[in-house]
Amino acid sequence: MHLHRAYSGPDAPRRRGDLRNLVPGSRFALAALCSVLALPACAAENGSRPDRPLAYFNDVDPKVPWSIHVVKIDRAHPELRFCTTLGDGQILGMSTVSEQLKSLPPGLGQPLAAINGDYYEKSKDYAGCPRDLQICQGEVVSNPTGHNCFWIDAQGNPRMTNVWSRFRVVWPNGTETPMGLNRERTNHEAMLYTAVIGKSTRTTGGTEYVLERGGDGGWLPLRAGRSYEARVRAVRTTGNTAIDRDAIVLSLSPSLAESLPVLSPGAALTLTTETIPDVAGAEFAIGGGPTLVRDAKPAEWGGWVLIRHPHSALGWNKSHIFLVVVDGRQIDVSLGMTFPELAQYMLRLGCDQAMNLDGGGSTTLWALGNVRNSPSEGQERPAPNALVVLKQPVKPQAK
Repeated sequence: MHLHRAYSGPDAPRRRGDLRNLVPGSRFALAALCSVLALPACAAENGSRPDRPLAYFNDVDPKVPWSIHVVKIDRAHPELRFCTTLGDGQILGMSTVSEQLKSLPPGLGQPLAAINGDYYEKSKDYAGCPRDLQICQGEVVSNPTGHNCFWIDAQGNPRMTNVWSRFRVVWPNGTETPMGLNRERTNHEAMLYTAVIGKSTRTTGGTEYVLERGGDGGWLPLRAGRSYEARVRAVRTTGNTAIDRDAIVLSLSPSLAESLPVLSPGAALTLTTETIPDVAGAEFAIGGGPTLVRDAKPAEWGGWVLIRHPHSALGWNKSHIFLVVVDGRQIDVSLGMTFPELAQYMLRLGCDQAMNLDGGGSTTLWALGNVRNSPSEGQERPAPNALVVLKQPVKPQAK
């Protein structure tokens, strides 16, 4: 893998047409940008300067061609943190990464970089529901479904593995029923809905319990790895129950409701947001997959994964975290990579662990104020969520 890495100032080209026209006589750009915390000075090729915790660069191979965009993040820097976004600001939906960044509360900090996140469900009524686990500012907004997820645990360690749901409702008689969170309710299923889904459950029929806090313990927003005591406030049987910020709706499909006792207002039950492995304490989590690198060794591949596509990925080692986007489906810019090629590139960066995110037309890397890659559809495509790097002021230590 022979890649050229060049650096230039903040006005380096970012769009497909700019890349083609940068170098006279060349159909492919050998351009790159290196900016650190929006400052004009450039980092050295071997990493960011100690006082500058984030660097962006563009690796290019004109022979394939390949164009790879990388954000390198210093794990030790106290001003940096991660968060995830929702596609419609405070609720699930679809919008571009650039639009999602605009909806972030100012108090979270200054966005420095972002990459598109998880795959998503394409249901018309539940557009923007991520395929897997998402935690946003500590609130769990969707349950895991067994795919690869990324989070930083309560001890500050990056984690990557398949996460399974043990979300369930414990009925007054002690029996338990598995439940999902903020997804389309299917046949013979229980689904929990919070205000993250929007104004109502968007369901038809079944039995829906409007739940309120049932004791002195915690309540909303929901956190992963906890149990919540709830009390039935109201019962609805027509579906599409309204949701407010202080309540939760437990929705049962008609077939499931027939097999369970009917509860009356005032009945108590327990909701559990347990996962395997436990992600309690995580301030953010995002789904994706598959694994690219595990313990500094590439995953094994075969079949359809040998086709080149645009890709988004993240990886890390003991000192840095990397956000990586490979442009693709553009014969004059970049063809994309296979999973084995992407895994080898992540290893070349020095990653001990790495995983894939949603790719194709969703592939987007935003850094220091602009989208830096060349989306395969010619413009940003809406996505359900994004992983964001924020810069926060360092809080003074108490004397």
